Amino acid sequence: MRPSNINLSELPHWHRPHEGERRWPVTFVVTVVIFLQYLLPKSLSLKSQPEICALEGLLAVALFLISPGRISKHRRSTWWTGIALTGVMTTSNIASAVHLLQRLIDGTIKSPASLLAFGGSVWLTNMVVFSLWYWEFDRGGPGARAEAFDPYPDFLFPQMTDAKFSPPDWKPTYFDYLFTSYTNASAFSPTDVMPLTRWAKMLMMVQSATSLVTVGLVIARAVNILP
Repeated sequence: MRPSNINLSELPHWHRPHEGERRWPVTFVVTVVIFLQYLLPKSLSLKSQPEICALEGLLAVALFLISPGRISKHRRSTWWTGIALTGVMTTSNIASAVHLLQRLIDGTIKSPASLLAFGGSVWLTNMVVFSLWYWEFDRGGPGARAEAFDPYPDFLFPQMTDAKFSPPDWKPTYFDYLFTSYTNASAFSPTDVMPLTRWAKMLMMVQSATSLVTVGLVIARAVNILP
């Protein structure tokens, strides 16, 4: 909690109370991921995948209806709903990743195009899921960041280290966390954004390991079965 006797002008520009970010970009990305999960074949998804996708859709709609505009305040009910949605998406994608690895080992998938498409879908979902975890947990979530509740960031963005290279009203939004997740999944390590807390480091380690195994095995198998 920020002490009440601190002058706002003395705070870092990224840590002053500000207008919350809009929810629709997150809703759009989540909708794309739900669609990708629904299109996966039965051999790469859970038996109840249609019901899981329906549950994800209901949670996404509920979040949008609760706060369709800007996320300017921290509401525990909204935050926990977002965590539940991310948890369901994570569980579904873990199951798809396990089934994909099983199909890679037993050689069930014979088409390189199908293998790359299915592997790309799992990898993309994995990237979005971790971006949601980063976005929901960093300094308490988007609403808490807008109210500047927590003075200690979990991720250090380049704009936080030198105000000369960022606008005076800069603050991290979902796209920044999506980019962080993408670079971590592609490079298998942090790039320009550094994790500061233990939970952030642990999540990035898990994402890098998952991405490395998925990408490595998919590419190796696809090259092996190319005509």
